[in-house]
Amino acid sequence: MQGIDVSYSDEVGFLTKGDRDWEDWIMQLLLMAKKEIGKDNAQEMSINFVDEDRSQAINRDYRDKDRPTDVISFAIEDGDDGLDLAMFTQDPDFTEDIGDLFMCPSVIERHSKEYDTGFDREFGYTIVHGYLHLNCYDHIEPDEAKEMFGIQGKVLEEYGLPLYPDQLDEGRGK
Repeated sequence: MQGIDVSYSDEVGFLTKGDRDWEDWIMQLLLMAKKEIGKDNAQEMSINFVDEDRSQAINRDYRDKDRPTDVISFAIEDGDDGLDLAMFTQDPDFTEDIGDLFMCPSVIERHSKEYDTGFDREFGYTIVHGYLHLNCYDHIEPDEAKEMFGIQGKVLEEYGLPLYPDQLDEGRGK
């Protein structure tokens, strides 16, 4: 399995918060999720850490929801254009650009308190959730939700950030 090249934009100083190597922590979760969905080709993506004002503006302008949110994903391929990447993935030099995540650490922190999950678990949930969206997973239909949250739950469990039982196919749960 080839890796994931992640470029970061950190408008809020998140990556220097505390004494954790956040980039390593994030990469471990992303690679576990990548393995779980069976992606072998190289990928690239960006993760942008933004404040609540910017999160709200993006959410309002692109999703018609006038409030800040934890993560917004912009997938390069959303599965609707009929492009079959299989013909490219056989090329060892092919790197799939999967898109961009915009994450708001202060909303993630607030959610960790509202849902009583703790910051690490909530952040892990959010990064894996966003990554799955970039890889064309969704949770609009019940069968899609069951698949996406099942993958998410398995990755977080293996990483030591287990979900509540009712989150495994229902989303956030509590």
